[in-house]
Amino acid sequence: QVQLVESGGGLVQPGGSLRLSCAASGSDLDTHAMAWFRQAPGKEREGLSCINRSDGSTYYDDSVKGRFTISRDNAKNTVYLQMNSLRPEDTAVYFCASDPDYYCDPGQAVAALDFHSWGQGTQVTVSS
Repeated sequence: QVQLVESGGGLVQPGGSLRLSCAASGSDLDTHAMAWFRQAPGKEREGLSCINRSDGSTYYDDSVKGRFTISRDNAKNTVYLQMNSLRPEDTAVYFCASDPDYYCDPGQAVAALDFHSWGQGTQVTVSS
C-alpha cells in the first residue's frame, strides 16, 4: 500500500488539453502497475489506462485511445495522463491507482478491484 496524490485537474474547453500527475509516496517497487480511472456522477468507475513498470507496456480503453497518453517516471515514482481533444463526456473525477503485483495486459481492461492503492481524485470538467 502506498499513498497516491493526483494533481492537474481543472476546467478546460472542449478540444483542449490537460495533463494529470499522480505521485506515489512509497517505494517504486510497490507500484508495478499504475492506472487511471474516472467516475462521473451516477456512473461506475471506469478504467482508462494502465502502465507497467517492468516493460513500459500500456493499456488504453477505447473511449480514450488516440486522445490520452499514459507515461511514468520511475525515478520519481510518478505517473502522468496527457489528455488531448477533451470532450464534455470526459468530465469526471479522475483517480490514479497502483498495485505491486498486477500486470497490465495491453488488451485487457483494468478493474478497480485489481488495485490496492488509490488517490483522492482530481476533478476534470470539460465545458464551453
